[in-house]
Amino acid sequence: MNDSYVSLTTFRKDGTPVATPVWFATADNHDVVIRTAPDAGKVKRIRNNPRVTLTPCDVRGRLRPAAPTVEATARLLDRGSDEERAAARLLAAKYWMVRITDLVRRNRPSLVITATPV
Repeated sequence: MNDSYVSLTTFRKDGTPVATPVWFATADNHDVVIRTAPDAGKVKRIRNNPRVTLTPCDVRGRLRPAAPTVEATARLLDRGSDEERAAARLLAAKYWMVRITDLVRRNRPSLVITATPV
């Protein structure tokens, strides 16, 4: 995926899909890396059900024409782990704005999600 945004779809307990446009980076092992606030709804939904879908989209979440949807399994990375720091570096390398938001949000925790295509 070479786009700037991907629509991350998580699922509520009743199976209702919830799509959110997010910044992402792709790791060498093809995992998709996303960072968010630990109290975000998507984090709660992933804790209940790790199944997600990923579809290229624009900043408003409009899906790209004929864009493929990838089924994936998400997992939350431990804060401060080597894996979490590596994922944060991938995002910072792709988006210069991540470095600015990191400075502004220095004391606000964030959580990294990796989604492995199935």
